[in-house]
Amino acid sequence: MPCSDLSDAPLLRLHGLVAGYGRIRALHGVDLEVRRGQIVALLGANGAGKTTTLKTISGLVRASAGRVLFEGRDITALRPSDIARLGLVHVPEGRRILRGLSVRENLELGAFTVRDAGERQRRMRHVFGLFPILERRQHQDGALLSGGEQQMLAMGRALMQGPKLLLLDEPSMGLAPKLVLEVMRIVRTLNDEGATVLLVEQNARLALRLADYGYVLESGAVRMQGSAETLRDDRTIIEAYLGA
Repeated sequence: MPCSDLSDAPLLRLHGLVAGYGRIRALHGVDLEVRRGQIVALLGANGAGKTTTLKTISGLVRASAGRVLFEGRDITALRPSDIARLGLVHVPEGRRILRGLSVRENLELGAFTVRDAGERQRRMRHVFGLFPILERRQHQDGALLSGGEQQMLAMGRALMQGPKLLLLDEPSMGLAPKLVLEVMRIVRTLNDEGATVLLVEQNARLALRLADYGYVLESGAVRMQGSAETLRDDRTIIEAYLGA
């Protein structure tokens, strides 16, 4: 039943989402919800459709059927830039740091929709407070940072947009264990500050420690869903994704 109180409605809702690449269908009718203030984990093996789900939400991949609703608005056919302006910000796998631009310039690009100079500076101070290493290296070429520092820069650039919802795709990929914990600590801090997060993460055990709710994708469809606590205790999840 539709919810009459918008404050109780999901921030993000996917309904029957179908998408793919040419003739290859990657998503087969995905239904998913993210509520304000949650961290929702999207789990699954490689090729399950996790990254395609995020790309379809942010407009980088076009849905062939189904709908993406953000704050109750159908954004399925919007351009990626228009979706970003609504406050739905995607941090893609691989970080996508722009070579030849300094750390500060990469961050400033994240605020391309913000016209108020004072607000841009406030956001920059906030990012530097979360990631002191970026402030110390703000004049260095962003592409020359270490992998962990580049991940921090990618997240900081997203924060410069003032996101209502962060889509994080494999933020721990390729990082040393200590840096993985640091990045996840930042995700928790952002959530404590009010950010809503949809998290794709291969480290399922760590993701379910952070998350409030989780979905498990298999072959482009939702196989299981439930509270993070329930999924952590599910024998099928343990054997398939968490180890015996």
